[in-house]
Amino acid sequence: MTTRMPRRKTVAAALAAVVGTLGLAAGGAAAQEPKLPASLTMTAYDTGSSGFSMVVALGKMFKDKHNTDVRALPAGNDIARLAPLRTGRAQISAMGIGGFFAMEGMFEFGTREWGPQRLQLLLSAMSCNGAGLGVAKDTGVKEMKDLRGKRLGIVVGSPALNVNAYSMIAFGGLTKDDMKLVEFSSYGAMWKGMVNNEVDAAIASTISGQAREMDASPRGLVWPPTPHADTEGWARLQNVGPYYTKHVATCGAGGISPQTPIEIPFYPYPIWMTYSNQPAELIHAVMRALIVDYDVYKDSVPGVDGLEAKRQPLTWVMPYHPGAVAALKEARVWTDAAEKHNQALLRRQDVLGAAWDAYLKTDPPGDQAAFYKDWLAARGAALRKAGLPAIFE
Repeated sequence: MTTRMPRRKTVAAALAAVVGTLGLAAGGAAAQEPKLPASLTMTAYDTGSSGFSMVVALGKMFKDKHNTDVRALPAGNDIARLAPLRTGRAQISAMGIGGFFAMEGMFEFGTREWGPQRLQLLLSAMSCNGAGLGVAKDTGVKEMKDLRGKRLGIVVGSPALNVNAYSMIAFGGLTKDDMKLVEFSSYGAMWKGMVNNEVDAAIASTISGQAREMDASPRGLVWPPTPHADTEGWARLQNVGPYYTKHVATCGAGGISPQTPIEIPFYPYPIWMTYSNQPAELIHAVMRALIVDYDVYKDSVPGVDGLEAKRQPLTWVMPYHPGAVAALKEARVWTDAAEKHNQALLRRQDVLGAAWDAYLKTDPPGDQAAFYKDWLAARGAALRKAGLPAIFE
C-alpha cells in the first residue's frame, strides 16, 4: 500500500484553530491551562539511550503535574520509531536525524512503502553534550584519520546512525570503503558489540548510557575531535551530514567536562516530532506543558535541560508543527525570521509530496535499487525546478 503524506493546512489556518479553541492572544499567555489527554505514547531510541531516558523523565512530569500517563516505546531503528506514529499507535517520537531523512524520503525511507513523510517539530534538546563517534580507547585512535581499517558499527534500518558515522569519518578523509563495516540489529546491540570487542567505533550522544557503560569497561572510550579550525575537514563532514553544526561539548563519558571540553559536531538530539496531521490543540497542549513546567524536569536527567524554549534552533532543517508555533509564540521566542524559514520548509514538504505522488504514477520499477535510483532523479529534478537545494544526491 502506498504511503502518502497528510495534506497540510496552512500555518495561519492551523494557528487560527488553536486561537479559537484556546483563546490565545498572539505572543501572550494562554487563557487557560492546556487540556492534555489521559495518555500519550512516545517512541524513542533503545532503553539506556539518552533519548529514552529523557522521555521517561518527561513522562514523570506529565504524570505528576497533569495526570497524563506517558508510554515510552523503545525502538532500535528509525523505521521502528516512526511506524507507530504513522499507524496512530503513538503521537510523538523522540527521534534523531532520521526524522529529517524521513521528511526528505531518503535512504531507508526511499521505498514504495514510505517515501517523504510530513514530519514537524515540537522541541529538541540542545545541551552540553555532543554527538560524535565513540571509539574504543584500546585501539589507540586519537584522530579521525586514525580510524582507517578499523571496525565501524552500523545499524540495519537506521540511516540516521549510519550517515552520522559516515559524516564523522569523512572529517578524517575516510569513507565507508576505508572501514570494516559491522552490522547490528539496533543501537543498543551495536554498543554491546563495542563492549564485547566486536567493533571499534560507533556513533552516540556523549551522555548516553551506552557510552558511559563503554567508558567503564576494560576497553575504555575516547571521542576523536573535529577541530573547528580544520575547515577542509568540516567541509567533508558537512558534505555528508549537512545538518551538523560546530559545537563544544562540556559533558559526557570519556572524560568530557567543563574543564576538559572537546570540539565535536552536534545537532539537536533528541528531536521531538510528530506528523502534520496531529491536532494543533494536542501539540499545543504538550508544548505548553514542556515549556511552562521546564523547571520541574530540567535537572532530572542529563541533556533534558536542552529543551528550554530559548535554546530552540528555530531556523534548522525541519519545520515546526502549528501547535508548537503557537506555544513558542506564547513563550516569546518565535521570530519573523523563524516564520519565514518555517514557511519555506513547509513549501519544501509540499514539493517533496507532489514529487512522490507524481513518481508513483510513472509505474516505477519493482526492484528496490532501481526504484530508489529513479526516485532520487525525480526528487532532485522536482526540487531544482522549485528553486530548492537537492541535497543527498
